Amino acid sequence: MSSPIITPSTSRRDFIRTAAGASVLAGIQLPYVHAAGSDQMKAVLIGCGGRGTGAADNALKTKTKYPIKLVAMADVQENRLKSSFETLTAKHPDVMSVSEDNKFIGFDAYQKAMDQLSPGDVAICATPLAFRWVHFKYAIEKGINIFMEKPVCADGPTAKRLLALNEEAKKKNLKVAIGLMCRHCRRRQELFDRIQNGELGDILMGRAYRMSGPIGTCFTLPRDKEKDKSELIWQIQHFHSFLWASGGAFSDFLIHNIDEMCWMKNDWPVEAQAISGRTNRGDFIDQNMDSYSVEYTFKDGTKAYMEGRNVAGCRMDHSTTVHGTKGMAVVSAAGHMPSLAMITKNHVPVRIAKPRARKIKDPKTGKMIDGPIEQPVLPPSVKWAAQQPEPNPYDLEWEDLIDAIRNNKPYNELERGVMASVATSMGRMASHTGQIITFDQMLNCTHEFAPGADKFTMDGPAPLIADASGKYPIPQPGIIKETEYEVQAAKS
Repeated sequence: MSSPIITPSTSRRDFIRTAAGASVLAGIQLPYVHAAGSDQMKAVLIGCGGRGTGAADNALKTKTKYPIKLVAMADVQENRLKSSFETLTAKHPDVMSVSEDNKFIGFDAYQKAMDQLSPGDVAICATPLAFRWVHFKYAIEKGINIFMEKPVCADGPTAKRLLALNEEAKKKNLKVAIGLMCRHCRRRQELFDRIQNGELGDILMGRAYRMSGPIGTCFTLPRDKEKDKSELIWQIQHFHSFLWASGGAFSDFLIHNIDEMCWMKNDWPVEAQAISGRTNRGDFIDQNMDSYSVEYTFKDGTKAYMEGRNVAGCRMDHSTTVHGTKGMAVVSAAGHMPSLAMITKNHVPVRIAKPRARKIKDPKTGKMIDGPIEQPVLPPSVKWAAQQPEPNPYDLEWEDLIDAIRNNKPYNELERGVMASVATSMGRMASHTGQIITFDQMLNCTHEFAPGADKFTMDGPAPLIADASGKYPIPQPGIIKETEYEVQAAKS
């Protein structure tokens, strides 16, 4: 069920070799790793928004002999931390051990939180992606295992920085997890194995759709300077609107579908071309396009297509399929969970309703209760379909990580997370510039969206500054070709 890393070119391998030779954190001793089930494991949450709170929830309910305890929380917004603390305390009162002294606010809060851990414990990092490398570097110094939400980077310089840091993480045997949870879905893993064993024949094409209305904070109105004094904190609050903070709605949401197609292909694309559009925006000031259409090309010439849209009133779709010489594979039918994965004999879509429990009478009480999940009736065109019910992949990714920590199993998803993030960014850059962008061009593009992210302060400037009308630079395909938007002059 493993999914090997296959690089699109030799240049990335050459880079890692060089980075490993010029170690950025050389000389640090290997940390203590938790013996199998022998002691309490502590965790901290860095980034207390919805995804961070969700990841902490998944971690805290992981079933082990010694439950994980959350001992510290960190954010730059006190209200986010307070809301997250209340939510997690209500769900997990027995393992929430966060005192008032261990609630940290500020851009150095991640250090104070990680300082509460011992080598072998785990940090949950779910802030805007510009801070991934910053938190990763400190976790390595402390000998701490780490879970990072996806994407892990949105530009070439931070991708390279993460890869270099990861050489140090591997030397210290740290476990590194990336929040591409569909890779941990047992039904999708079975589908991957079946495809690699030839049940789909030769893969010809992948198709993925992430069509929705406005999602998250991808549409944002100008900042109220009287209400929101700090432009930097305000941009973090609306992180889907800014490429430096999220890679935009494209990277933050479409990465799952792109990663699914690459996983089933067992390869990474070498180039992308794309179109995108931005219409009827009114007063919105975000950097997103409304719609994206990307054609990825793999080294054998086969294609994968990613269609994304955030427009109200349009058809919605969230699916991934792969087509081969022997039929079609559904990777995601309608969202992340359940996958409803299947293989069909032809290329005609098969709609199967999400499975539901059959109502039965409880022999003790006489009341109607949920009985076994009914397996769907499959038409003759379906060769294989995932057994129902499906375990939640958000839980499974934590079960796999904690098992690796407890039993000292090899576990490092960083390189795959970088590859998925770069492949996603390649499609985004192709759409924003109107040019064909290769994987190597994306990896080696020198435009860093948030330089100096490790030096941000609560009263400091934001990576992007609004103009006099309150608007920010946006992509202009065909006009601005070397970068994704007009790069502002460096701040003094």
